[in-house]
Amino acid sequence: MTTLLVIAKEPRPGRVKTRLTPPFTPVQAAALAEAALTDTLRAVAAAPATRRVLVLDGRPGPWLPAGFEVVPQCGGGLDERLADAFARCTGPALLVGMDTPQITPDLLTPDFTDCDARFGPAEDGGFWALGLARPEPGLLRGVPMSVPETGSVQRERLAAAGLRVRELPRLRDVDTAADAHAVAALAPDTVFAARLAAFTHSGAA
Repeated sequence: MTTLLVIAKEPRPGRVKTRLTPPFTPVQAAALAEAALTDTLRAVAAAPATRRVLVLDGRPGPWLPAGFEVVPQCGGGLDERLADAFARCTGPALLVGMDTPQITPDLLTPDFTDCDARFGPAEDGGFWALGLARPEPGLLRGVPMSVPETGSVQRERLAAAGLRVRELPRLRDVDTAADAHAVAALAPDTVFAARLAAFTHSGAA
């Protein structure tokens, strides 16, 4: 069984999803972030796992379901924070963020039978998931984050370490209003889609 890691920020106005403003207000952007995190955590809760860990910048709120360990993010850049999340694991682990509310439990059930790593590329050039059969934090340290080549550099790092890599489906992160509408259309039954629809119908976007 696998440890499932979610790295996230507390959905507070002005601290999350700032690229959604405009057209959304900071309060609405935070509400959309909370909805995306809620969907993510529900998918993780429904997937088979030995441990479920929320690696959080901030404080947990009512959106956190039962069954999760909550640990604080370390300092440093995102590469250091991701590396530290994997350092907390002793067996197979899969890490996701809070930007893909369309994920399902099936996507969070990685099989390492014939590979050492699972890699989930994102449409913006990053990655939405990284799974390691034997977590090695050094595989993430020094990878440039939040740039178009993040995913390719990370995947090359895995290959250079001699790992057999199998890819997960390519998904779209929610960063902009266009992303939000596209993802909601793909996953209309999510909390995220419902919240987006409420804001859109009220004239926000």
